[in-house]
This record gives sequence, C-alpha cells and structure tokens, in this order.
Amino acid sequence: MGLFDAVLSAVSNPSQQANPSQLGSILNTVQQMSNSNGIDAGTTQTLVSVVGGYVQSALQQQQATGGAGQAQAMVNQYSGTGPNPQAVNAVLGPVMQQQVVQDLIQRTGLPPQTIQAILPTLVPLALKFLQGGAHTENPQAGNPVLSAFLDKNNDGSVDLGDALNMAGQFFNR
Repeated sequence: MGLFDAVLSAVSNPSQQANPSQLGSILNTVQQMSNSNGIDAGTTQTLVSVVGGYVQSALQQQQATGGAGQAQAMVNQYSGTGPNPQAVNAVLGPVMQQQVVQDLIQRTGLPPQTIQAILPTLVPLALKFLQGGAHTENPQAGNPVLSAFLDKNNDGSVDLGDALNMAGQFFNR
C-alpha cells in the first residue's frame, strides 16, 4: 500500500487518528509557512519532500536500532502543527540538520536563515502527518501510515511532498 493510500485508509477508519480536519490543519500550516516566507508552491513541495526524506531516514534508523515502537514513540512525542526546535534536534540531530540545510540551499536557492527558520515547523508537521495512522485507543499499536512511509517493502516510492500535494488536491486545498 502506498503512503497516500495508507493516509486515505486512516482517514476513513475511526480507530485511527487521521481525519480531514487534521490533514486540513497540516495543509493550512504549510501554506501559512510558505506565505509568510514568500515561498512559491513548487519550492514548498521541494522543501516538504526533502525534509520528508531526511525524516524518513532518521525514523528508519530509529526503527533499526529500537524497533517500530521507538519510531512511533518519536512520532508521538514530536508531532505537531506549531514550530518545535526540539523536534528538529531529536529527529535530525546536528549533523543531519546541517545536511538538510545544505541540501535545501542547493535545491531551492533559499537563504540558510529561511531554511533554519522553517525546519522547526516542517519536521513536526511531517511527524503529525505520520501520526495519522496511529490508533486512537492504543497509540503504540501498528501504524500503517508510518509503515508505508518507512517503505517496508523497499520499493522506493515514498515522497511526503507528493502525499501532501495529493491530500491537498483530494481535500480541494
């Protein structure tokens, strides 16, 4: 199952956290962040995709060392729709943060100050998106959205920017 399919399934499953309001909140926050920083839609999608790729790598490392429960615990602890510098530090760490900033400078042409200012919003949003697959009654139970994001079948077809773009189209945002 692809990431977007997992999200749609979670939205339609009342025992999972995802719902149209949650996705709308994520999409609105991304749009507000873009507007307040003068970033166009294409650049925003690049930002979300690249940050999503690094979050994916970090969560895959968490899963490899501590199991799926550890990755889910990180998602639960640091997800949100507001800026959270602690989420950036916990998920990416200092070395990966520098790689993200350099990668985004190269891909978007945005100044490093802008990128560093938006990372505390993008990382918790990525985690909030992934948290949608968590069960409402037992957050530590299996999360199909997180599993699809971590690409358990290793087909390489995971892109958070594309998934958010499809969600925006699906919900007409």
